[in-house]
Amino acid sequence: MIIIQDNGDGIDEDARKKIFQPFFTTKPTGGGNTGLGLYICYDIIVNHHHDQITVESEKGNYTRFTVILSK
Repeated sequence: MIIIQDNGDGIDEDARKKIFQPFFTTKPTGGGNTGLGLYICYDIIVNHHHDQITVESEKGNYTRFTVILSK
């Protein structure tokens, strides 16, 4: 299990629901951000290795990503 947590502003619920979708980004258009990073991580971990990645967040307090690798 790998847990990565910050103490930043958190992620609102609408963004959390979309965070692993391809091309989703909260950054402005044209800044070179493709919105593929978390999608690629999710695809490799969940679809190819059949493991787990989750995100938890509390607005104004933290965001926590948990990766569980079973092999």
